[in-house]
Amino acid sequence: MNWEDLRYFLAIARAGSLSGAARALRVNQATVSRRLAALESELNVRLVDRLTRESPLTAIGQQLLDDVVEIDSRAFAIARKCMTASSTVRSKVTISAPPILSRHFLTPNVAMLCRMDPPVQLSILSDSHVVSLSRLEADLALRLASPIEDTDIVRKVGLMKFGLYAAPDYHNIHDEHAWEFVGYNDPDFDFAHKRWLYEIIGSRRVACEVTDLSQQYDAACTGIAVAGLPCFIGDPDPRLIRLESDLPMLDLDIWVAMHPDRRNDTVIRRTADAIVKLLAPCGLGLATSTR
Repeated sequence: MNWEDLRYFLAIARAGSLSGAARALRVNQATVSRRLAALESELNVRLVDRLTRESPLTAIGQQLLDDVVEIDSRAFAIARKCMTASSTVRSKVTISAPPILSRHFLTPNVAMLCRMDPPVQLSILSDSHVVSLSRLEADLALRLASPIEDTDIVRKVGLMKFGLYAAPDYHNIHDEHAWEFVGYNDPDFDFAHKRWLYEIIGSRRVACEVTDLSQQYDAACTGIAVAGLPCFIGDPDPRLIRLESDLPMLDLDIWVAMHPDRRNDTVIRRTADAIVKLLAPCGLGLATSTR
């Protein structure tokens, strides 16, 4: 049996379709179909019903799924342990972080982080979704929520404070009841900042909608409306001023996560320690005070 074919079967089971599995694996659908056909031929059973819009597992496919999940888990465990054992010769670390942290914290400090001794190559993933450390989608993760996975080692390392900001020439800047806001254009995606922002907005007008927090920052700098922004990017920017208000502000804890199998990986630990040391100077330390 080609064990790699099992990975394709598992992707189909998780995605519910051959096309979804192809997207997850970043291959074309023909490759997924060929791998599945090879596995079914080797086992002499039909594992998946190939329907027009979906690809549900057959009865025997469903029976085998738990075993394949276990094989997949063991394969990644072997990979994680081998990577940790060879950490002294490895020089690349992949870090996953929310877009606001990857753009405004990690990227501006990438030169300093890469100059560790010995130097390390950083691969920064700007992810709005949660990556799996157990499946080696990243070596380290910065998160604004915890826990991520039950198996992850997580540590609270920082605090992101929020305030309301507008450009100095915003026309309603002195009339809180007339404030307009920069909002989100995704009605379904639910997370802490969006919930807080729309509680603040209430019945007031949303002047424009954008995809993410970084775009809200850019929009606020144009003077179009008020935005709820992290203080570590709003306070130093001369294009913005923090607005005085009795409305409740948002605080989000910053967590760093790694998989337990990587706890003895010296390169990952050094990288994590270097990141944590940069949080306070950037206004994201646990003891950071508001202006």
